[in-house]
Formats: sequence, C-alpha cells, structure tokens
Amino acid sequence: MNILLFEDTQIDHLYPLTTSRPGFALNVGGFRLYDLLSDWDAQITGFVRPFLRELVKLDYSFAKPRLARNEWTLLVNARLVPSLENCSQLRQLANTREAVVVRHGDRVLAGFVPTAALERLSLDCGLEEFQKTLELCLATVSQVSLPLPTLEFPHDLVRHHMANINANLQERIRQGSYREISEGVFAAEGARISDFVVTNSRNGPIIIESNTVIGPFCFLRGPVYVGANSRVNEHASLKDGVYIGHTAKIGGEVEGSVIECFSNKQHHGFLGHSYLGSWINLGAGTCNSDLKNTYGEVKMDYLNQKIATGMQFVGCFIGDYAKTAINTSIFTGKTIGVCSMVYGFVTTNVPSFVNYARSFGQITESPPAVMEATQLRMFSRRDVQQRPVDIQLLADMYNLTRRERQMSEEPLSL
Repeated sequence: MNILLFEDTQIDHLYPLTTSRPGFALNVGGFRLYDLLSDWDAQITGFVRPFLRELVKLDYSFAKPRLARNEWTLLVNARLVPSLENCSQLRQLANTREAVVVRHGDRVLAGFVPTAALERLSLDCGLEEFQKTLELCLATVSQVSLPLPTLEFPHDLVRHHMANINANLQERIRQGSYREISEGVFAAEGARISDFVVTNSRNGPIIIESNTVIGPFCFLRGPVYVGANSRVNEHASLKDGVYIGHTAKIGGEVEGSVIECFSNKQHHGFLGHSYLGSWINLGAGTCNSDLKNTYGEVKMDYLNQKIATGMQFVGCFIGDYAKTAINTSIFTGKTIGVCSMVYGFVTTNVPSFVNYARSFGQITESPPAVMEATQLRMFSRRDVQQRPVDIQLLADMYNLTRRERQMSEEPLSL
C-alpha cells in the first residue's frame, strides 16, 4: 500500500506555524501525523508546497516523489489531527478495499483508491493545480462519511493538543523503552532528575526522554513530555498538558503548551495554552496572557478575519526563529510571525520578518541577511550544520510573507 500525505490550499490558515514546515509536521499531543503514519507498513510519499520540497526531501524518509505502482493508495490530508482515533479511522478506510473518499465541504480529507486512478496526479505542481487534479481523479469515487477532525486554524492545535496528549503519551509509553521511576513517571536511558522534584501524575503520565536533565525544586504535573537532550531549569513548573521537543531549555511556568525542538524559554515567566515553533528564544520575564479579563470566548484575528475559537483559554502562536526581548508581554490570542523580534507589549498580531516595538512607536522590517547570520550563530551553538536549504528557506519565507507586512495595520519603517 502507498500513503500519499498532501497539503491543500487551506494550509495557509495555519500560518505562521506552517510558514516553515509542512502541515504533517505539526505536533499535537506529542505526535506528528508523519510520526503516526510512519509506523504503518506502507510506502509514504508527500506533496507539499514547492518551496518546502527540498527540505522535505532531506529531513523526511519519504519515497521518491512519484506514486509507486502498487495496487492501492491511501490519501491523507496533511491537516488531519495526529490522533490515535484518526489513525484508527484511516485504517478502517484502508480495510474497506473499495475506492472511497472522505470530504469536508469541498476539501478532500482522505481517500482509498487504486493507484492507477491517480495517474494524472503530479507531485511537482503548485497547490491549486494539485487540488484541482486530485478532484478530477476522485470525481467518480464514492463518498463516505467518517469523523476525521482537522486543523483549520492555529488555535485548533491547542484544542486538539489538550484533548489528545494523554492518550498519545500512553501510546508512547507502550511503544517505547522507559523505566517507571515513580508512580506515572517514565524515564528513558540517561534521563536525570535532580533532588526535590515534585511530580503529580494523577491526570496523566510524565515522560522524560534520554539525556534530559530536570533541575532541583521543579514541579511536574502530567500529562507532560520532555524531549531528549533538553534541560528543565531549577524551580520550573510544567503542568496540565505540556510537550517539550528535543534540545530545548525550559524555565518558569508552562501550562497546556507545545514548545518545538531547539527552542529556549529558560527564564522566569508564564507561557500558557500556546504553540511555539523551533529556534525560538523567549527573553527573561516574557509572559503571555491566555485568558481574557472578561473570562469570555477568545476571538482570533487571522488574515484580517475575526474567528471565534469557542475556547476560553488561548495563548500565543509563534513561528520559527522568532525572539522576544526581556519582559515582553504578549496579549491574549496573538500570533507572531517567523523571524520576527518583539519588544515591550505585543497588543496586535506581528507579521514575519519585523522588529516589533509598537509600545515604543517603532516597527521595522528585518531583511533575510540578518536572519541568515543569526541562524548560523544559533545552529553553531547546537552543533547543527547550516545547509544551503536552510538559507534558501529563509529567503523563501521572506518572499512568502511579504503580503503580511504590506497588509499589517502597523506602518513599517523600511
């Protein structure tokens, strides 16, 4: 069986988190969709936006960009929530051994078809052409109804993260090699937990991956996952649904949030119900609000459109390579674009590639050359080699987000 993971034109609704990564690489509850499908006995191929193809080729174990001539192909939209329940539904779809498709409105969410039916499908075209051709290939295929939740906007990442992290971490424990060092606390080889650490696993497990250090006087209340080669500084508090990627440094208070690999929040300050990408640094004292003073529903501003989240707790969503200065305060439900540097009070959404100091009366554009030099310094500190594809990604993201800066409510000083 083949699996074709594909992005659709709705992927831009997940910016800034998908500005630098494919949709199937978003982390929800401790798993990416790519991770869950990689466990299947199938050949996986991916269709992503053109500027990400070289990166995906290097960083993901996909088959060559063609559909192998096997009998059947499972189509999976990259925006599907990476949950065990969704995977179960996809297996059910594949077990039908009949040509079927699952749609939500005009969007294809999944399908199971003979590979020959996808002959006209090219993996080297743009999103709109791919989507149009896919619809033509599936025009005569029977439609079935399956509950397959998707990620429509960034706040859905927090919603589904909180709903799935417990089950996903239990699955990690089942698959992994951990020792239970105390009730509900699971440690991999080389994990070190200092003295005077308090843990509470009543509401979910706590997983500490290999070569990670938990400093003294920390409080961990599950479900909590801390990735390999990370460090949790003394007096930190991680609670109620926290996922920390590998090679991260964490301090202060974190609640109900995802922090991707190579990101630092190692000083005091609160982070709640938020999603941070990779290579982010939060300066000392940086805090975000995840609750309105009225205790009402949080509404988000996406692409100049107000979206009701249906959620009371929503924090911030920060794209890769963004930085905050000391004592930065991020208001409820704000997005910060990739490669931006923010100072003071963040009261509006922040475009990508800007120096945002609105409370000081200044917002300026930050050119890719500055970020290229910064990227090299960051990579060197983590013994990561800066590749041509990493440099090119910065240039591509700058061009991709040009409209963000043009549409910004804030006048830019260029």
